[in-house]
Amino acid sequence: MPHYAEKKILPYSAHELYDLVADVAKYPEFLPWCVGARVYNRKAGQFDADVMIGFKMFRERFTSRVTLQEDARVDVDYIKGPMKRLYNHWRFIPQGDGSCMIDFEVDFDFKNALLNQMIGGLFGEASKRMVHAFELRAQALYGDRSLPESHV
Repeated sequence: MPHYAEKKILPYSAHELYDLVADVAKYPEFLPWCVGARVYNRKAGQFDADVMIGFKMFRERFTSRVTLQEDARVDVDYIKGPMKRLYNHWRFIPQGDGSCMIDFEVDFDFKNALLNQMIGGLFGEASKRMVHAFELRAQALYGDRSLPESHV
């Protein structure tokens, strides 16, 4: 089962980064390979989302339940689609100087073993690009900031 984890300190507040990650409907505007997103079944602290991923001739839609803990955590649990399993989380850990550590983790398992093997080999690099896309989106939304010297 492909797995990726990354921790990184960014010069944005937990609130700013949480808002960015929780806004799934805007993912097609900046996230590589995300060609569509629909959010529905909104409840306090939770919603369902259909996300369409496209790369060359490959297009797949999957449905997930997104659970929110404001300014602290976003958890994504798989409901249906081409996978056996998909889970990811974002945790936002304030650093006391206005910056925030993101703790991102994702793992998945496709139903199709061949697809699992093909994508598994590219998964680490794709995950890095995805995290970087969120960082670039934060810069676009909140301005290009520098980390405090204590984190450089």
